[in-house]
Amino acid sequence: MDDAPLAVKSRRPGIDERLPFYPLNIAVLTISDTRNPQTDTSGALLVDRLTAAGHALAGRIIVPDEVEAIRRQVQAWADDEAVDVILTTGGTGFAPRDVTPEALQPLFRRTMDGFSVVFHQASQGTVGVATLQSRALAGQIGETFVFCVPGSTGACRDAWDLVLGQELDSRFKPCSLVGQIPRYRGLCS
Repeated sequence: MDDAPLAVKSRRPGIDERLPFYPLNIAVLTISDTRNPQTDTSGALLVDRLTAAGHALAGRIIVPDEVEAIRRQVQAWADDEAVDVILTTGGTGFAPRDVTPEALQPLFRRTMDGFSVVFHQASQGTVGVATLQSRALAGQIGETFVFCVPGSTGACRDAWDLVLGQELDSRFKPCSLVGQIPRYRGLCS
C-alpha cells in the first residue's frame, strides 16, 4: 500500500489521463550508409511508436552519413511549419562515419543537455556502461525540437519508451515539451 500523502501523490510525474492529448507532427530521419527502407528497423520502430502513441508521421527519409545530407534534410523539416519534432537515428557513435552531432550542433539555436543525461540514465539500465559509446543529443532549430539517438533498434526503443514517449505527450505532468510547440502554446503546460 502506498502511504504517501495525497499532496505528494498529485506531484508525482506521469501521464494524467484526464487531460487532452495533443498530437504532434514528427519526422523520422535515419542516418546510415547501409540501411534501406526494408532494413531500417530503427526508423521503423520510431514510426511504429510515435503513430501508436497518436502522433502523425510528418516524413521519413534515409540519408547517408554525410554532414551536408544530414543538415539539408533536417533544415528542410525545421523550416516546414507543419513539422513539430524531428527524430534522427544513427551517426551518434564514434565510428569514423558517425557525424550526426557535427552536422546538427551548428544548427541548434538552443541545446537540450538534459536529454542526453536522461537518455544515458535510461540506457544504462539496458546496456550498462556501453551507453558511453553514444553521443545522443537534442536541441532546437528555430521552433522545431530535434532529438538525435543512436542507430540501434534497442537504443531507439529506450529513447522512445523511457524518455520521448512521455516528454512528447501533452498529458505528462508536471509538464511536457508539447506546451513549447508554437501551435499548442497556452493549451498545455
